[in-house]
Amino acid sequence: MSNNRKLPDSAGIGLKPIHYEDAMHCAEPGLWFEIHPENYMVAGGPRLSWLEAFAQKFPMSFHGVGLSLGGPDRPDPEHLKRLKRLTDQFDPVQVSEHLAWSRLGDTYFADLLPPPVSADALDRVVAHIDETQEVLGRTLLIENPSLYLPLPGIEDLPEMYVEAAKRTGAGLLFDLNNIIVCEANVDLSAEVWLDAVPGHLVGEIHIAGATPRQIGDETILIDSHDAPVGEPVWEMLARVRKLYGPKPVLIERDDNIPSFAELMAERNRAEQVLRQPEREMLHAG
Repeated sequence: MSNNRKLPDSAGIGLKPIHYEDAMHCAEPGLWFEIHPENYMVAGGPRLSWLEAFAQKFPMSFHGVGLSLGGPDRPDPEHLKRLKRLTDQFDPVQVSEHLAWSRLGDTYFADLLPPPVSADALDRVVAHIDETQEVLGRTLLIENPSLYLPLPGIEDLPEMYVEAAKRTGAGLLFDLNNIIVCEANVDLSAEVWLDAVPGHLVGEIHIAGATPRQIGDETILIDSHDAPVGEPVWEMLARVRKLYGPKPVLIERDDNIPSFAELMAERNRAEQVLRQPEREMLHAG
C-alpha cells in the first residue's frame, strides 16, 4: 500500500481559522497547509466549505491526534470511519498520526502519552497502524512522541519507532521539537534519534516552539506549540537537512497564534534552510 503523491519539499504551516482569508490569497511558491482532521469531522457548515476551497488550491496534509495508535485498545471504529469519510472527501496528499496513546476504553486524555517500550507494545502498535491503513486505503506517517518522565526501556524508543514503520510500510513524521524536548527532559539524546531514523523513511518534518515550566525542583520543557520555533530546533533542522536532503517541513503553532505574516516569516526561514546548496548535503539513510 502506498501513496502516489507526496508533499512538496518546501515549508508549510498549520491552517488556522483566523488566517483563512490571508492564507487563501497567499501566493508564496511551494506553500502547503496542514490541519487536524478532528476539527473538521462535522456534517457540514463553513469549516468544510473553507477546507474544500483550500484543498482545491494548495497541497494539504491531515495530521491526526485521536487514533491512539500506541494505546492498549484498537483504534475507535467510529473515529476511523469519520476520518475515512473526511480523507475520501478531500483527498489530502498525506495523512499522519502520533506514536502515542490518548484513550483507555471510553476515557480520553487531553494529551498524547508515550507508548510503553516493549515487544508486546510494538506488536500492538503495528496492528493498530495496519488496521488504520487498511481502513483508509493509504499509508500513514507516524510521529515520534515527546517525553517528560523516564520510562523503562526508553533508550530503545527510537528503534521501536522505526521498526513500527518498517513492519507496516508506513513512513515517519520526524518532529524535531520533540527530539529537543526528549533530550532536555529524559536525557534521550538527539544523536540516538538521528542514528536510528533513516532519511528515506521520513516523509515530513515538524518544527515548533517549546516552553520551560518549573515543577518542584525540576525544569521541564513542554511541547507547547505556543511560541516561535526555538534556536535549538532551527539548528536541528539544519543538521537534518544536511543528512536527509530537503523534506516537507511544517511550522506548528497551536496556541498564542501570531499573525499570518509572523508565521510566514518563520516559514520563509525554514525555506532558506531547505534551499541550502546541494554540495553541503551529507547523504544518509
